[in-house]
Amino acid sequence: MRSFFSASRAVLLGLLLSSTTPVLAQVPLNPAATPAPADTTHKYENPAGVPASVKQPFFKSKLFKAVAIPAVLIGYGAYTFNGGGFYTNQEAQRDIHRIFPSSQTRVADLLIFVPYLELGAVALAGVEGRNDRINTLLIIAKSEAIMLGSTFLVKAVSHEERPDGSDNLSFPSGHTAQAFLAASIVHTEFRDKSQWYGIGAYTVATSVAVLRMVVDKHWQSDVVAGAGFGILSAHLGYLTHRNRWGRKSIGRDIGVMPTYYGNTPGLCLTWRPR
Repeated sequence: MRSFFSASRAVLLGLLLSSTTPVLAQVPLNPAATPAPADTTHKYENPAGVPASVKQPFFKSKLFKAVAIPAVLIGYGAYTFNGGGFYTNQEAQRDIHRIFPSSQTRVADLLIFVPYLELGAVALAGVEGRNDRINTLLIIAKSEAIMLGSTFLVKAVSHEERPDGSDNLSFPSGHTAQAFLAASIVHTEFRDKSQWYGIGAYTVATSVAVLRMVVDKHWQSDVVAGAGFGILSAHLGYLTHRNRWGRKSIGRDIGVMPTYYGNTPGLCLTWRPR
């Protein structure tokens, strides 16, 4: 009888152990190593998994690089405007004439276009610039409009008398602005090919600024600020250029076919924008 109860206890103990084994098997031995469930609340915010771009400091932005140097030049011109500053216009004019005697030469009127002649000559020689010819012409046109509008507006507002007393449109120097605008475009277009293209253009532009002081048409403040206005206009022309015209063939977008309106022949021009 006692052996029967012992056998019954053994069987009962075996059943209990067999029933608890699957439960124990479902408990992980190391809960900390179990991966956390995926967060599906933000899974559609970035489905491609592209990493977020790191925001660059402001001094590395395109806008800062475009306006930094011109701002310094224009600021110095404004600082020395009308005889102000630690090195006045009168002192600079005196030192200029110690080196170069007064002259009435008009060479500067021609030199302002030399950087553009360099641009055309280099392009005709087969050197590829940053942009194709159509886009370069568009940038030049836009930059010229910015430069002419800004310089003539400031001339009218500043009302500074020229060194020779001919009129009150001295500040800033339009000739210098024109020369440095063209030089900046030459430098931007061909700086990846050789820095010497830009060095030559800026040398010509600097010569224009000096000559405008030699002929007593401008003060130092005028030519320094004029250089700033010219460079700034070129930089803004590039910075705001978004229409990449001339990059691709437009043959697929424009079509020409003969048409007839009654008995009158003609041509039909169709254009399909992208």
